Amino acid sequence: MNRRALVLTISAVIIAGFVAAALLYQRSSAPQDAPTVTQTTGSLVRFHSPSLGPINAPVTIVEFFDPSCESCRAFYPYVKQIMEKYPKDVRLVVRYVLFHQGSEEAVRLLETARMQGLYEPVLAAVLEAQPLWHDDATAQKAWEAAAAAGLDIEKARASMNSSAIDEILAKDAADVQEVGIQGTPTFYVNGKLLTEFGPGPLLELVESELENVR
Repeated sequence: MNRRALVLTISAVIIAGFVAAALLYQRSSAPQDAPTVTQTTGSLVRFHSPSLGPINAPVTIVEFFDPSCESCRAFYPYVKQIMEKYPKDVRLVVRYVLFHQGSEEAVRLLETARMQGLYEPVLAAVLEAQPLWHDDATAQKAWEAAAAAGLDIEKARASMNSSAIDEILAKDAADVQEVGIQGTPTFYVNGKLLTEFGPGPLLELVESELENVR
């Protein structure tokens, strides 16, 4: 093979490699088809899940949420803004995902706060303090933040390993597997998966659903 032919052959191989890589990237970067409402509704909202906002709201946001997830912390103010903008029309259902060290400890803490009627203030405090306890298996700074928000720590520690909380964690873990959650936060609005990540797309999907029900 002469030099010119060798150069042409190598060039063809390189170009083919770039084309194959581009096609593979396009396929892996394309959003997966959203599960249909009928496939996932039973796995999205459970009677045991924390629910903020009117129970009969026409729009339900389901958030698959890890309290140790930095993106969940970043999204929290935007979710609150949406609920404040539509206080009678939007509710939030929280589903737990345990992807980090300290996540289970924090979820058990949050569930004890729910038992004490302090879920929202403790959630806000725990998320605000998250940089101090992120990936800490004991979530010590989360406990300190919860105490400052009014949580009775002695009561909470006595009930955090109850069978009721065990069942919530087990059911949420099963639903995370069934729905196929791979990252947090993952949002569904009236059963529709938010496929474009960001506060703006979330608001747009909520408002689209509000238009559909009016």
